[in-house]
Formats: sequence, structure tokens, C-alpha cells
Amino acid sequence: MRVLATEPRILQRMSMRIRRYRDSDQEEVWALHNVALKDVGAHAGNGPWDDDLHHVRDVYLEKSGEFLVGTLVGRIVAMGALKHLTTSHAEIKRMRVHPVHQRRVFGQAILDALGARAAELGYSTLQLDTTVQQTAAQKLYIKNGYVEEERTMSGEFNVIKYVKAL
Repeated sequence: MRVLATEPRILQRMSMRIRRYRDSDQEEVWALHNVALKDVGAHAGNGPWDDDLHHVRDVYLEKSGEFLVGTLVGRIVAMGALKHLTTSHAEIKRMRVHPVHQRRVFGQAILDALGARAAELGYSTLQLDTTVQQTAAQKLYIKNGYVEEERTMSGEFNVIKYVKAL
């Protein structure tokens, strides 16, 4: 089946631009983080577990990782990070899409870009996690070859850990 570029989902994905995080993005990234988690009922409140979002350059960019944002008409509508764990393993973190822009393949675009960057950096295994409430995220990860490894509790949340060999 041939997909035409006029198909709405294709146009929506093409209109989002993905680029590396800039220090000036911090406020928008923080806002997106909070609104996206609140929308799916997975927000634990803000605390020290969010410190990486206040130190993106130190935690991700300067430590063999990555932090990408997706912009639409100059506003950040999606984001995701790649965090170094070992020379062969990295973790996908902070995958968020603004609730108004979900189901427009923006999450897929960020996940694809992070996977490509992980391969460039020489990682052979990726891991990530999500809560049981985030069913759309679970479907996205499974569709992309991530396999459930374990379930744990983190505070009040049941968390599913996934892994994928690159």
C-alpha cells in the first residue's frame, strides 16, 4: 500500500522538527513533563526524582547521552532522553508528548531518533520503563520491539521495565 504525503498523520509527523535540547528549553521541558504525567495520572508530584530535568546538560548531554525535543510552530510538544548506563547499555528516559498532540506519531518520531542516536553512540541494549497507567506508551514500546523484563513498585506506581537489543 502506498502512503501519500497528504495523509494527515504523515503531515503531522513531518511538521514536527526534532532537535537537541538547548539550555533555553528548560522551562518548556519542565512544563511538558508535568502536564504529560498529570494527564495520564502518573505524576508523583515534584521532588528530587526530577533533578535530571534541572540539569539536562550535566546528566545527559555531557555524559554520552542525548536529550531531544520535538517542536511544532516553535513550541516544544515532545521530548525524550537517552541516558548512559554502561558502555553497552543506555536508558530511554523522559518520553513525553503534550496531551493535545498525542496520537500524531510524535512519540514514535522521538523514539526513532533516540534509537538512532543510541546506535551512533555504540550502545547495544536499550532499556526504559513506564507505569501501568501509561497504556499508550506500553503499546508504543512493544510495537517497537521492546520486551517486558520486570514489574516493580516505585512509590505508589506499578512500573514496567522493558529492554531491547539494538
